[in-house]
Amino acid sequence: MKSAVATLTEKIIAGFRLGREDDLHILLESPLEELMEGAGRLQKHFCGNHVDLCTIINGRSGRCSENCRYCAQAACHNTGIKEYPFLPKEEIIANARANEAAGVNRFAIVTSGRALGGKEFDQAIEVYEEMNHSLHIDLCASHGIISREQFRRLRKAGVTSYHHNIETSKRFFPQICTSHTYEDRIKTIRIAQEEGMCVCSGGIIGMGETWDDRLDMALSLAELHIQSIPINALMAIKGTELEDRPSLAPEEILRTIAIFRFINPEANIRLAAGRKLLPKNGATAFLHGASASITGNMLTTSGTTIKEDLAILKDLGLSNK
Repeated sequence: MKSAVATLTEKIIAGFRLGREDDLHILLESPLEELMEGAGRLQKHFCGNHVDLCTIINGRSGRCSENCRYCAQAACHNTGIKEYPFLPKEEIIANARANEAAGVNRFAIVTSGRALGGKEFDQAIEVYEEMNHSLHIDLCASHGIISREQFRRLRKAGVTSYHHNIETSKRFFPQICTSHTYEDRIKTIRIAQEEGMCVCSGGIIGMGETWDDRLDMALSLAELHIQSIPINALMAIKGTELEDRPSLAPEEILRTIAIFRFINPEANIRLAAGRKLLPKNGATAFLHGASASITGNMLTTSGTTIKEDLAILKDLGLSNK
Protein backbone atom coordinates (compact mmCIF):
# COMPACT_ATOMS: atom_id res chain seq x y z
CA MET A 1 0.00 0.00 0.00
CA LYS A 2 1.26 3.47 -0.90
CA SER A 3 2.12 5.82 1.93
CA ALA A 4 0.24 9.10 2.35
CA VAL A 5 3.37 10.95 1.28
CA ALA A 6 3.70 8.90 -1.92
CA THR A 7 0.06 9.56 -2.75
CA LEU A 8 0.50 13.29 -2.16
CA THR A 9 3.63 13.31 -4.30
CA GLU A 10 1.73 11.78 -7.23
CA LYS A 11 -1.11 14.28 -6.79
CA ILE A 12 1.33 17.19 -6.96
CA ILE A 13 3.00 15.77 -10.08
CA ALA A 14 -0.49 15.52 -11.61
CA GLY A 15 -1.17 19.21 -10.91
CA PHE A 16 -2.48 19.50 -7.34
CA ARG A 17 -1.04 22.30 -5.19
CA LEU A 18 -1.09 22.54 -1.41
CA GLY A 19 -2.72 25.61 0.11
CA ARG A 20 -3.72 27.08 3.45
CA GLU A 21 -7.00 25.16 3.38
CA ASP A 22 -5.20 21.81 3.37
CA ASP A 23 -4.15 19.74 6.37
CA LEU A 24 -0.37 20.09 6.30
CA HIS A 25 0.38 17.89 9.29
CA ILE A 26 1.49 15.14 6.89
CA LEU A 27 4.56 17.28 6.16
CA LEU A 28 5.42 17.57 9.84
CA GLU A 29 4.53 14.10 11.07
CA SER A 30 5.54 11.74 8.25
CA PRO A 31 8.84 9.87 8.59
CA LEU A 32 11.66 12.06 7.32
CA GLU A 33 12.86 9.37 4.91
CA GLU A 34 9.45 9.20 3.21
CA LEU A 35 9.21 12.97 2.96
CA MET A 36 12.71 13.27 1.51
CA GLU A 37 11.98 10.53 -1.02
CA GLY A 38 8.84 12.37 -2.13
CA ALA A 39 10.71 15.67 -2.34
CA GLY A 40 13.34 13.98 -4.48
CA ARG A 41 10.67 12.71 -6.87
CA LEU A 42 9.16 16.18 -7.14
CA GLN A 43 12.57 17.72 -7.75
CA LYS A 44 13.35 15.17 -10.46
CA HIS A 45 10.00 15.74 -12.16
CA PHE A 46 9.99 19.54 -12.10
CA CYS A 47 13.72 20.37 -12.21
CA GLY A 48 15.31 17.34 -13.85
CA ASN A 49 19.05 16.97 -13.21
CA HIS A 50 19.71 20.69 -13.29
CA VAL A 51 21.06 22.52 -10.24
CA ASP A 52 21.30 26.31 -10.48
CA LEU A 53 24.43 27.86 -8.98
CA CYS A 54 24.72 31.53 -8.09
CA THR A 55 27.45 33.61 -6.50
CA ILE A 56 27.32 36.80 -4.44
CA ILE A 57 29.64 39.73 -3.95
CA ASN A 58 29.16 41.98 -0.95
CA GLY A 59 29.10 45.27 -2.84
CA ARG A 60 28.69 47.50 0.22
CA SER A 61 29.30 46.28 3.75
CA GLY A 62 28.13 47.25 7.20
CA ARG A 63 26.57 50.25 8.93
CA CYS A 64 23.05 49.16 8.02
CA SER A 65 20.32 51.28 9.62
CA GLU A 66 17.95 48.32 10.00
CA ASN A 67 17.77 46.30 13.23
CA CYS A 68 17.41 42.73 11.95
CA ARG A 69 18.39 40.69 15.00
CA TYR A 70 20.37 38.07 13.06
CA CYS A 71 22.45 40.39 10.88
CA ALA A 72 26.17 41.00 11.25
CA GLN A 73 25.94 44.16 9.16
CA ALA A 74 23.39 46.00 11.32
CA ALA A 75 24.91 49.13 12.85
CA CYS A 76 23.24 48.28 16.17
CA HIS A 77 25.42 45.17 16.44
CA ASN A 78 29.10 44.90 17.22
CA THR A 79 30.41 42.03 15.12
CA GLY A 80 33.74 43.38 13.93
CA ILE A 81 32.96 42.90 10.24
CA LYS A 82 34.78 44.93 7.63
CA GLU A 83 32.87 48.06 6.61
CA TYR A 84 33.22 49.79 3.23
CA PRO A 85 31.23 51.84 0.69
CA PHE A 86 30.26 50.58 -2.77
CA LEU A 87 33.14 48.64 -4.28
CA PRO A 88 35.10 49.88 -7.31
CA LYS A 89 33.63 48.85 -10.65
CA GLU A 90 36.80 47.02 -11.70
CA GLU A 91 36.77 44.80 -8.60
CA ILE A 92 33.14 43.75 -9.07
CA ILE A 93 33.51 43.03 -12.78
CA ALA A 94 36.70 41.02 -12.26
CA ASN A 95 34.84 38.94 -9.66
CA ALA A 96 31.90 38.37 -12.01
CA ARG A 97 34.20 37.40 -14.87
CA ALA A 98 36.03 34.87 -12.68
CA ASN A 99 32.73 33.34 -11.56
CA GLU A 100 31.51 33.10 -15.14
CA ALA A 101 34.73 31.37 -16.15
CA ALA A 102 34.30 28.93 -13.26
CA GLY A 103 30.91 27.88 -14.62
CA VAL A 104 28.43 29.66 -12.32
CA ASN A 105 24.95 30.39 -13.69
CA ARG A 106 24.31 33.80 -12.14
CA PHE A 107 26.04 36.60 -10.28
CA ALA A 108 24.57 39.01 -7.72
CA ILE A 109 25.69 42.26 -6.16
CA VAL A 110 24.33 42.53 -2.61
CA THR A 111 24.53 45.75 -0.60
CA SER A 112 23.90 46.51 3.06
CA GLY A 113 21.35 49.08 4.16
CA ARG A 114 17.62 49.68 3.91
CA ALA A 115 18.05 50.73 0.28
CA LEU A 116 20.86 51.54 -2.12
CA GLY A 117 20.39 55.04 -3.49
CA GLY A 118 21.97 58.20 -4.81
CA LYS A 119 25.48 58.10 -6.22
CA GLU A 120 26.05 54.49 -5.14
CA PHE A 121 22.96 53.30 -7.01
CA ASP A 122 24.23 55.12 -10.10
CA GLN A 123 27.55 53.30 -9.64
CA ALA A 124 25.72 49.98 -9.46
CA ILE A 125 23.82 50.72 -12.67
CA GLU A 126 27.08 51.49 -14.45
CA VAL A 127 28.54 48.17 -13.28
CA TYR A 128 25.47 46.20 -14.37
CA GLU A 129 25.50 47.86 -17.79
CA GLU A 130 29.13 46.98 -18.38
CA MET A 131 28.70 43.38 -17.16
CA ASN A 132 25.61 42.97 -19.34
CA HIS A 133 27.63 44.18 -22.32
CA SER A 134 30.83 42.21 -21.73
CA LEU A 135 29.71 39.01 -19.93
CA HIS A 136 27.17 36.25 -20.47
CA ILE A 137 26.42 35.37 -16.84
CA ASP A 138 22.87 36.14 -15.62
CA LEU A 139 22.77 39.25 -13.44
CA CYS A 140 20.98 39.49 -10.10
CA ALA A 141 20.68 42.31 -7.58
CA SER A 142 19.87 42.74 -3.90
CA HIS A 143 19.65 46.38 -2.88
CA GLY A 144 16.88 46.51 -0.30
CA ILE A 145 13.56 48.33 -0.40
CA ILE A 146 13.98 50.32 -3.61
CA SER A 147 11.53 52.26 -5.78
CA ARG A 148 9.72 51.30 -8.96
CA GLU A 149 11.90 53.70 -10.95
CA GLN A 150 15.02 52.01 -9.57
CA PHE A 151 13.67 48.62 -10.64
CA ARG A 152 13.13 49.97 -14.13
CA ARG A 153 16.70 51.21 -14.25
CA LEU A 154 18.01 47.82 -13.06
CA ARG A 155 15.95 46.00 -15.69
CA LYS A 156 17.18 48.31 -18.43
CA ALA A 157 20.78 47.76 -17.26
CA GLY A 158 20.43 43.99 -17.77
CA VAL A 159 19.45 42.73 -14.31
CA THR A 160 16.93 39.88 -14.62
CA SER A 161 16.48 38.75 -11.01
CA TYR A 162 16.00 40.55 -7.70
CA HIS A 163 16.72 39.00 -4.32
CA HIS A 164 14.57 40.13 -1.40
CA ASN A 165 13.86 37.65 1.42
CA ILE A 166 10.64 37.70 3.41
CA GLU A 167 12.82 36.03 6.10
CA THR A 168 10.04 34.27 8.07
CA SER A 169 6.28 34.25 8.63
CA LYS A 170 4.22 37.42 8.88
CA ARG A 171 3.47 36.52 12.51
CA PHE A 172 7.10 36.09 13.55
CA PHE A 173 8.63 38.93 11.51
CA PRO A 174 8.24 41.61 14.24
CA GLN A 175 10.30 39.36 16.53
CA ILE A 176 13.33 39.70 14.24
CA CYS A 177 12.96 43.23 12.84
CA THR A 178 11.06 46.41 13.76
CA SER A 179 12.78 49.05 11.60
CA HIS A 180 10.68 47.98 8.61
CA THR A 181 7.71 45.67 8.18
CA TYR A 182 6.85 42.38 6.55
CA GLU A 183 4.45 44.35 4.35
CA ASP A 184 7.35 46.55 3.18
CA ARG A 185 9.08 43.44 1.89
CA ILE A 186 5.97 42.08 0.18
CA LYS A 187 5.37 45.42 -1.53
CA THR A 188 8.94 45.48 -2.84
CA ILE A 189 8.61 41.94 -4.20
CA ARG A 190 5.38 42.78 -6.01
CA ILE A 191 6.89 45.89 -7.61
CA ALA A 192 9.89 43.85 -8.78
CA GLN A 193 7.57 41.30 -10.38
CA GLU A 194 5.43 44.01 -11.99
CA GLU A 195 8.60 45.43 -13.54
CA GLY A 196 9.48 42.10 -15.14
CA MET A 197 11.95 40.72 -12.60
CA CYS A 198 12.28 37.13 -11.53
CA VAL A 199 12.25 37.29 -7.72
CA CYS A 200 14.48 35.25 -5.43
CA SER A 201 12.97 35.25 -1.94
CA GLY A 202 13.21 32.92 1.02
CA GLY A 203 14.27 33.21 4.61
CA ILE A 204 16.13 31.98 7.64
CA ILE A 205 15.20 29.06 9.87
CA GLY A 206 16.46 28.55 13.40
CA MET A 207 15.70 32.04 14.73
CA GLY A 208 13.14 30.81 17.26
CA GLU A 209 10.21 30.42 14.90
CA THR A 210 7.78 27.48 15.05
CA TRP A 211 7.09 24.83 12.42
CA ASP A 212 3.82 26.66 11.72
CA ASP A 213 5.88 29.77 10.92
CA ARG A 214 7.93 27.77 8.42
CA LEU A 215 4.78 26.40 6.80
CA ASP A 216 3.37 29.91 6.61
CA MET A 217 6.55 31.21 4.98
CA ALA A 218 6.46 28.42 2.39
CA LEU A 219 2.80 29.11 1.63
CA SER A 220 3.37 32.87 1.37
CA LEU A 221 6.17 32.29 -1.16
CA ALA A 222 3.89 29.99 -3.17
CA GLU A 223 1.17 32.65 -3.17
CA LEU A 224 3.73 35.17 -4.45
CA HIS A 225 4.77 32.72 -7.21
CA ILE A 226 8.43 32.97 -6.19
CA GLN A 227 10.72 31.13 -8.59
CA SER A 228 13.86 30.90 -6.45
CA ILE A 229 13.69 30.23 -2.70
CA PRO A 230 16.91 30.37 -0.66
CA ILE A 231 16.73 28.55 2.67
CA ASN A 232 19.26 29.75 5.22
CA ALA A 233 19.89 27.88 8.45
CA LEU A 234 20.92 30.44 11.04
CA MET A 235 24.64 30.53 11.71
CA ALA A 236 24.61 32.55 14.90
CA ILE A 237 27.15 35.36 14.72
CA LYS A 238 28.84 36.71 17.84
CA GLY A 239 27.77 40.28 18.47
CA THR A 240 24.23 39.90 17.10
CA GLU A 241 21.13 39.51 19.24
CA LEU A 242 20.82 35.87 18.15
CA GLU A 243 24.41 34.93 18.97
CA ASP A 244 23.29 32.32 21.52
CA ARG A 245 20.81 30.49 19.29
CA PRO A 246 21.83 26.81 18.90
CA SER A 247 22.49 25.36 15.46
CA LEU A 248 19.70 23.34 13.90
CA ALA A 249 20.01 19.57 13.58
CA PRO A 250 20.56 18.33 10.02
CA GLU A 251 17.27 16.43 10.14
CA GLU A 252 15.36 19.64 10.85
CA ILE A 253 16.96 21.42 7.90
CA LEU A 254 16.31 18.48 5.56
CA ARG A 255 12.64 18.32 6.60
CA THR A 256 12.31 22.05 5.97
CA ILE A 257 13.81 21.71 2.48
CA ALA A 258 11.43 18.85 1.70
CA ILE A 259 8.43 20.83 2.99
CA PHE A 260 9.32 23.79 0.80
CA ARG A 261 9.59 21.46 -2.20
CA PHE A 262 6.13 20.01 -1.55
CA ILE A 263 4.56 23.46 -1.23
CA ASN A 264 6.61 25.07 -4.04
CA PRO A 265 7.19 22.11 -6.39
CA GLU A 266 8.26 24.10 -9.45
CA ALA A 267 10.57 26.59 -7.70
CA ASN A 268 14.31 26.36 -7.28
CA ILE A 269 14.78 25.54 -3.60
CA ARG A 270 18.22 27.05 -2.98
CA LEU A 271 20.72 26.04 -0.30
CA ALA A 272 22.26 29.10 1.33
CA ALA A 273 23.84 29.77 4.73
CA GLY A 274 24.12 26.73 6.97
CA ARG A 275 25.04 24.19 4.30
CA LYS A 276 27.92 23.03 6.48
CA LEU A 277 25.32 21.71 8.95
CA LEU A 278 23.98 19.26 6.35
CA PRO A 279 25.24 15.74 5.61
CA LYS A 280 28.00 15.66 3.00
CA ASN A 281 27.93 19.46 2.73
CA GLY A 282 24.46 19.43 1.20
CA ALA A 283 24.87 16.48 -1.16
CA THR A 284 21.98 14.69 0.56
CA ALA A 285 19.76 17.74 0.06
CA PHE A 286 20.60 17.96 -3.66
CA LEU A 287 18.89 14.59 -4.12
CA HIS A 288 15.92 15.35 -1.87
CA GLY A 289 14.43 18.73 -2.73
CA ALA A 290 17.21 21.28 -3.22
CA SER A 291 17.69 22.22 -6.88
CA ALA A 292 19.94 25.25 -6.44
CA SER A 293 22.63 26.71 -4.21
CA ILE A 294 24.59 29.81 -3.46
CA THR A 295 28.21 28.88 -4.03
CA GLY A 296 31.61 30.50 -3.57
CA ASN A 297 32.26 33.00 -0.80
CA MET A 298 29.20 33.93 1.27
CA LEU A 299 28.58 37.34 2.85
CA THR A 300 29.30 36.81 6.55
CA THR A 301 29.23 33.02 6.87
CA SER A 302 31.50 30.41 5.33
CA GLY A 303 30.42 28.85 2.06
CA THR A 304 31.52 26.17 -0.39
CA THR A 305 33.84 26.80 -3.33
CA ILE A 306 32.58 26.58 -6.89
CA LYS A 307 35.03 23.79 -7.66
CA GLU A 308 33.77 21.76 -4.69
CA ASP A 309 30.15 22.22 -5.73
CA LEU A 310 30.75 21.21 -9.33
CA ALA A 311 32.49 18.06 -8.08
CA ILE A 312 29.56 17.27 -5.76
CA LEU A 313 27.07 17.67 -8.62
CA LYS A 314 29.14 15.47 -10.93
CA ASP A 315 29.33 12.72 -8.31
CA LEU A 316 25.54 12.88 -7.86
CA GLY A 317 24.81 12.73 -11.59
CA LEU A 318 23.58 16.32 -11.57
CA SER A 319 24.71 19.36 -13.55
CA ASN A 320 24.36 23.14 -13.56
CA LYS A 321 24.39 23.22 -17.37
